[in-house]
Amino acid sequence: MAKLSKFNELVRSVTRDVVEHPRDLSRQIANRFGISRAAANNHVKRLESEGWIARSGPSTHPVFSPGYKRRVSRSYALEGLEEHVVWERDFRPFLSLTPNVQNIAHHGFTEMLNNAIDHSLGKSVHAFVVQDEHTLRIIISDDGVGIFAKITAALALPDMRQALFELSKGKLTTDPSKHTGEGVFFTSRMFDYFDISANGLWFSHHAKLENDWLAEEDESGHPGGTQVFMKISLASERTAADVYGQFTQAPDDYGFSKTVVPMKLARYGDEQLVSRSQAKRLIARFDRFKFVILDFEGIEEIGQAFADELFRVYGDAHPGVELGPMNMTAQVERMWLRVMAHKNA
Repeated sequence: MAKLSKFNELVRSVTRDVVEHPRDLSRQIANRFGISRAAANNHVKRLESEGWIARSGPSTHPVFSPGYKRRVSRSYALEGLEEHVVWERDFRPFLSLTPNVQNIAHHGFTEMLNNAIDHSLGKSVHAFVVQDEHTLRIIISDDGVGIFAKITAALALPDMRQALFELSKGKLTTDPSKHTGEGVFFTSRMFDYFDISANGLWFSHHAKLENDWLAEEDESGHPGGTQVFMKISLASERTAADVYGQFTQAPDDYGFSKTVVPMKLARYGDEQLVSRSQAKRLIARFDRFKFVILDFEGIEEIGQAFADELFRVYGDAHPGVELGPMNMTAQVERMWLRVMAHKNA
């Protein structure tokens, strides 16, 4: 691995350095790298010109503070780690965020770090936060078994890709005594971009697309464990309360009662949704919700057996769960209407 230049090393720690050394930053840099004050001053000028630090006060005795670019990264042993302490002590003080974005960042950072602590079965975790002029990015990376392998084993699923599909529904946890299973679901909806990469699988939710995506990756270059990437605009007006409100049914409903299921994630590879067994795989844990929106975007057609099992058989057996299809093609809608006609006959 190529050795980092002195400047790139400075960038890695500059936000923390400038907070801790606002009046003697040049001296601190000179002592750290064993360079002259003149060379250190050149680094300071470059850090300032690139937006990493800001200068105030007289030119002879300047005071420095973090610029519009900020970067904080730390590695931790997982044993005994407390996510709220890490956020409050090591990250929050070095960021400049609006209240709603800070609340979302706090939620996402602590939820994903807690998942690594409680579920990864790993030994270490790396947290990385970068703020620039327009966006905030957060990465939480652990060295555990991988989230999809953990879910597959815990729920005895036949295929690891089903773990990803179950994760997209929400209310999924491998440890009900400690978690409600809502953390990943709500976090993925709070950020503009939310990605999880593990076990050769990649799960992504992009707010503008209002969709979840599944892809398979080449594991040969994968570092192992689970990597979570979150990104949000600093100008975002989204609030955590807004996101929670999208998945409740009524003003007096305070639970997580509604979910959106992207039907295309129910397919493995090029398979079509035609069989009753596929429908049974799809409807697992629907009974934890009052209203399930079935998003058929990307699905051209479905089979009669699949539709009958989903809309009639499941509907009759679970009258307390309302299924609401959306984004149907003409063929899918015809099949739905046909099944519903038999159901209501």
